[in-house]
Amino acid sequence: MQRLDKLLSEAGVASRKELKNIIRAGRVTVDSIVVRSPEQKVDEQTAAVCVDGQRVGKQRMILLMLHKPAGFVTSTDDPRDPTVMELIPPEYAYLRPMPVGRLDKDTEGLLLFTNDGQLAHRILSPKKEVWKRYYAEHEGEAGEDDIKAFADGIELKDGDICRPAKLIPQGAGKSLVEICEGKYHQVRRMLASRGMPVTYLKRISEAGLVLGDLPLGHCREVEVSELQL
Repeated sequence: MQRLDKLLSEAGVASRKELKNIIRAGRVTVDSIVVRSPEQKVDEQTAAVCVDGQRVGKQRMILLMLHKPAGFVTSTDDPRDPTVMELIPPEYAYLRPMPVGRLDKDTEGLLLFTNDGQLAHRILSPKKEVWKRYYAEHEGEAGEDDIKAFADGIELKDGDICRPAKLIPQGAGKSLVEICEGKYHQVRRMLASRGMPVTYLKRISEAGLVLGDLPLGHCREVEVSELQL
């Protein structure tokens, strides 16, 4: 047995606060009987729950793309710093989307969220080799030797070997970097290993999704069909 408002919230109908008004307005029926108490216990396995005459199904799957600002940590809770969860609007937050992978605190750009664990696994699975593109500003200027080193797979100072990646110089102090894995501080460490310490980093695409002109700190819902997996 489960509270009616909790069941409807988990089904993605509305937030718990909004549901109280919806239920009290007589818009919800359980087995064809109008129920006006958010606390009413219902059997989620057998009860026919309807809102405005429409049968409520399972929780709606959601996929979001956030333009993460610097200064936010990719975590659900942090005692010191603001987290990316604070940037998810209420109309999506009640569906409990979670970050897919991470972006460092000082890195901006595209960060995905979903409440579908299987989808998150598909995106993060090394077997899928999901490509991510970054725009980097750094010291020095990338040359042909650096491009070849990235293509061959860079060995980091700790002995960790990166998969072959793409380095696309954009002029003095600027480059695009494409990787298909997500090691700790990977892009920063790869560029630093070639004598090009990063001063600014932004993820601009992932799995075929492009950040585009999405404003900093905002998010939008995307369709799973837009992913290139």
